[in-house]
Amino acid sequence: MKFDDKIKEHAARTRVAKAMGGEDKLATRRRPEVMNARERIDHLLDPGSFRESGLFGVSYIPEMRESTPCDGKITGFGKLDGRRVGVVSYDFTVKGSSSSYTNNRKMSHVKDIGDRRGFPVVFLGESTGVRMPDIMGEGMGMNVEGNRFLRTREAPWVAAVLGNAFGSAAWHACCSDFCVMRKGAVMAVASPRVVSMALGREVSPEELGGWQVLAEHSGFADLVVDTDQQALDAIKRFLGYLPTNNRQPPPLAPVPAGSDEPVKDILDLIPESPTQVYDVRKVIQAFADRDSFFEIKERFGRSITTALARIDRHVVGVIANNPQFKGGAMDADACSKATDFIVLCDSYNIPLLFLQDQPGFLIGPEAEKRGVIGKVINWMNALLQVTVPRISIILRKSYGRGFINMGGAGIADEIAAWWTAEVSFMNPRTAVMVVHGIKEEDDPERFQKLLAEMSRHGSAYDLGAVFGVKEVLDPRETREYLKEMLDTHSLRLSGDVGQHRLANWPTSY
Repeated sequence: MKFDDKIKEHAARTRVAKAMGGEDKLATRRRPEVMNARERIDHLLDPGSFRESGLFGVSYIPEMRESTPCDGKITGFGKLDGRRVGVVSYDFTVKGSSSSYTNNRKMSHVKDIGDRRGFPVVFLGESTGVRMPDIMGEGMGMNVEGNRFLRTREAPWVAAVLGNAFGSAAWHACCSDFCVMRKGAVMAVASPRVVSMALGREVSPEELGGWQVLAEHSGFADLVVDTDQQALDAIKRFLGYLPTNNRQPPPLAPVPAGSDEPVKDILDLIPESPTQVYDVRKVIQAFADRDSFFEIKERFGRSITTALARIDRHVVGVIANNPQFKGGAMDADACSKATDFIVLCDSYNIPLLFLQDQPGFLIGPEAEKRGVIGKVINWMNALLQVTVPRISIILRKSYGRGFINMGGAGIADEIAAWWTAEVSFMNPRTAVMVVHGIKEEDDPERFQKLLAEMSRHGSAYDLGAVFGVKEVLDPRETREYLKEMLDTHSLRLSGDVGQHRLANWPTSY
């Protein structure tokens, strides 16, 4: 056969490149919940769609070439549910998937093409950080990644933290629009060993950057799962709500049978007493298309719920006060969470729905130390730049500045109120104590009289009377109301695409 030697050489080199770190290294990490770098790509992408870029890349240092197949990072392009995506999968079996000159160039190529051609890039992260000693000295001058973390959100970035993620694996996760983390994985600026030496004490991986740190304290992990498979499935689901790029509207999906039914029983989810709590997530699921609720940052800033969902086929982003946590009072973490979600939705043409039931922002010395004032204004600055439709519904109480941040005072394009709504500058009970210096236990009869005065003109119908809300709703009308309003405020003049004023808002701040 012609070129027989070339054919054999090409096949042999391909086998070596695809063998990753070798069977021994692959075997040592083989567990039911953990995949290798190529298995992750196979699970994520449509079968047979992956086209690898840089298969024969190796370390630029001659003595390392034989031990660095693909230079520790598998990169290329494929399809996910029929749509084009770029993929960077870190291969921990090759030098801990440490970053070097060659694999940085491979990653940069995928990111650049995704940005310029308008499709998502997925990072399957697991790395020890930079590769030393080849990054030392002159190696720094060969670094081509320095300017590659500026996000203008032309197309989505999505990341999974699937092992030790230091260096670029951590940078990509924090720059992404969505980050899912497997339990047992760790993400930080530097490894526990480096940190322990710097601090002069032992620092465990979990203490440094385990899933509880990332999901509950920093908020960098948007979702926590138990296995690699679950992480990859979550990426598929998340991208199913987003357009391929910001010049397209979000994809539509068929309305599942029975989606109009749960809202008929929504009154069973809301207590009659305004002082009793409930879980707003159940309320959202009652009026959203069946099984379309997808919560983001569930473990962080829990007095605010942020979620993607669908209503009558259309994707919406929901920001809802959740009285089940801190009575719905919004702390610094909740403010950051809301701002981050606003940026996501406005960047990818997703209408925003606000559900109000909050007593205001959490106050006190600890809140001030966390910078709550600045975070409240960050939220407001982001909200005022939004160009996608904004709809707000007051479910129960809404007091003070929180009323404005949740779309009140003319900020939302449409605002309605359930007939359970109450709006005021502050909780009327608190106002009585502040203005009159009296507590209920001091003089119950007088307190109730003063409370009635403080509570005047704050009902849903009072707001409706001055067009402070456009409609007063029976809660059971919520789904139909939202169907109508989302259609009314469709961005027909721009093909359901907004202006993306928040596209270069920092991904972490």
